Amino acid sequence: MAAKKKSPAKTKAKAKRARLMPSLVKRGLSAMEVALPIEHAEINAVVELVRKAGGAPLGAYREPLGGRPLLLASLPFSAVQPTPFQRDLSPTHAKKLAGAIEATAAFLDPLIVVRGEDGRFWTPNGRHRLAAAKVLGLKQITVLISPDETLSYRILALNTEKAHNLKDKSLEVVRMARNLAKRDPKRTEASLAAEFEAAELLTLGLVYEGNLRFGGGAYSPVLKKVDRLTTKPLPAAIREREAYAKRLAEIDAEVKRIVGELQARGMKSPYLRSYVVARINPVRFHKAKPGDKKPAMPIAQALLRMYAAAKKFDLNKVNMSDLAFVAAGAESAE
Repeated sequence: MAAKKKSPAKTKAKAKRARLMPSLVKRGLSAMEVALPIEHAEINAVVELVRKAGGAPLGAYREPLGGRPLLLASLPFSAVQPTPFQRDLSPTHAKKLAGAIEATAAFLDPLIVVRGEDGRFWTPNGRHRLAAAKVLGLKQITVLISPDETLSYRILALNTEKAHNLKDKSLEVVRMARNLAKRDPKRTEASLAAEFEAAELLTLGLVYEGNLRFGGGAYSPVLKKVDRLTTKPLPAAIREREAYAKRLAEIDAEVKRIVGELQARGMKSPYLRSYVVARINPVRFHKAKPGDKKPAMPIAQALLRMYAAAKKFDLNKVNMSDLAFVAAGAESAE
């Protein structure tokens, strides 16, 4: 059978939707406003820190969107550290990156750097490039320094050198929360929505801290519907979430038990965990709306019901046709 041809009208409409339309409102600075002398008062303190660290300031400017002053500089490798709450380093990726840089004989991308605690230089998005520089034995690295320390908490938005998986994101977010709880204990979760990105990352991160092999992906759909950022101060919010994380770990232990018993009955599907979690999910039929701020159910109640459902899970009601349905749903989601 000949392939059905797309109508010219549909093809044209699709192309129009895919086109990037320019903003009608022009924003940002002019060329003269972007230019900034190294001696400028707004950047002078950073220049002094660079020189004190044994580096050299190379140039300064205002970034063209928000107008923040930035300093392009060369710093000794030893003067730059990753933020203490970043995800764990992947040695494999760092070695691969070092090999790619070696092949081009050019370290082209400056690291984004901010002033950290005690005048140290922190990079919120360059951990793997920093590790690659170590592998290559570089004496100096090129950096773009911002005096705005708050950028160090925008890791998820800034980090583009290696894609985050759910575990990476969750651990970074909960490490940020702990750091901020010490530095600014009056801040609330809700006031840090841009930094934390999603409430469930905090809860999952606390579970991952105790078990790096935790399969958080199976529970993320549930938490998206019931977990929300609170208006409580960070120390109190973290304590509350630690209780949620403990309950979630207990649920996962029951899910593992159920999966083990199903496997003993001859069921070897890779979707067993997702199937079991879906069966005990108390909000699986709730249709979430984009931007919905109200949870489908309070998280404490949802986790309690999940645990109870897992404890009384009926193995005799599981059949292969149900698993096939779950597998089809998982594949379509990918």
